[in-house]
Amino acid sequence: MKKVVFTLPLLVLSACTLAPKYVRPEAPVASGWPVSTPEAQASGPVRWHDLFLDARLQKTIDLAVANNRDLRVAVLDITRARAQYGIARADLFPSLDGSLSGSKSHTQASGDVQSYTASLGLSWELDIFGRVRSLNTAALEDFFAAQENRNAVQISLIGDVASAWLNLAAGQDTLRLAQQTLQARKESYDIATGQAKIGTASDLDLAQAKTEYESARQAVAQAETAIDQDKAALTLLVGAPLSDDLLPDGLQANAVAASLPVGLPSQVLLGRPDVLTAEHDLKAANADIGAARAAMFPSISLTGAAGSASSALGDLFKSGHNTWSYGTSIKQSIFAGGANINGVRSARANRDIAVAQYEKAIQSAFRDVSDALAVRARIDERLDAQTQATEAAAQAYRLSQASYKAGATSYLTLLDAQRTLYSAQQSLITLNALKASNLVALYQAVADDQSLQ
Repeated sequence: MKKVVFTLPLLVLSACTLAPKYVRPEAPVASGWPVSTPEAQASGPVRWHDLFLDARLQKTIDLAVANNRDLRVAVLDITRARAQYGIARADLFPSLDGSLSGSKSHTQASGDVQSYTASLGLSWELDIFGRVRSLNTAALEDFFAAQENRNAVQISLIGDVASAWLNLAAGQDTLRLAQQTLQARKESYDIATGQAKIGTASDLDLAQAKTEYESARQAVAQAETAIDQDKAALTLLVGAPLSDDLLPDGLQANAVAASLPVGLPSQVLLGRPDVLTAEHDLKAANADIGAARAAMFPSISLTGAAGSASSALGDLFKSGHNTWSYGTSIKQSIFAGGANINGVRSARANRDIAVAQYEKAIQSAFRDVSDALAVRARIDERLDAQTQATEAAAQAYRLSQASYKAGATSYLTLLDAQRTLYSAQQSLITLNALKASNLVALYQAVADDQSLQ
């Protein structure tokens, strides 16, 4: 008997699970980025505080992390996954139950009969084939996946808040440009009105000047509407009212860092929280195969009980009324209509699905980084060209305005110069905003858990 008592725990401890050995799938992407940039050769942790430099932007991000509802849900998912893991882990240990019961019956032969019992019952499934431990491993991987999903949500939130804040800053620049253009169009309209009174400008020139002036007024109203919408979007992301001291004042050159270090695909992609989430899901599916396989084998349980029984409640806990029992039960499914074998097939299919989802997560991550690097590689060249074009358009406008005031050129020439300058200035604002938002996109594409520090 003693030999059995000591052997069974050793047997349980030495038992192995029937889950397949986990092997990480090969990354289905190239070993290098398709676009080479100087930044792509560096490596190291990417922390958002080192990228988003404006103090107002940093405070806005901190406020969002504290108040955003999507992030709160992700945190609560971790709490739920931790509880589910605790439930699965509890099955590894013996369960102890207490009971107290009493009954009274009557027969003509024996009259009134009373019976009272109190007992403690012990039951323990010997996890010889690793079914419980496989389920425990799957629950643990689900917990890890919930943690990584929370990190992914926070990285996405930080990037989205930064993008919304920078869009608002660019919108403010657009509004200033629209207001400056409105003032210039008003001056042109006033000049055309004066010239029309003395007969040096035609009614057509006056009508065109008025059209451009009203179009500029409409552009100002449109820019103001866009700013209100950008503020509403930013407020929703933050999850709390925004004070004026947190809002931007135009897109400043030093609002974000000039560059962001990017390592090799093997360093970047496998550390992304969304990829890690997919890998933990894959590990959980792998463990489920072990549980499904173990369900095809016998289930062995130890049971035991100790207590007291008496016909009188007052004698229940006195000596001489003790009871005890112990036993072993073995349960084996004989016929289940193919449920067990199909359970294994289903678990394997779920594992294969998880492999495909893991590979897709890596491929999506690779594209995210590649797209961001493609923009980054040529954005400075585009900005330089647009800056030169804007300066040339401004010079052409000044010359056309002076010539028009002197009566040497028609209003059509001035109007064409105005339109060209306005379009060039809008394009320059758009490119500056694109450069800033591209850094945000690159951060979201390469950020790992360390970036949240």
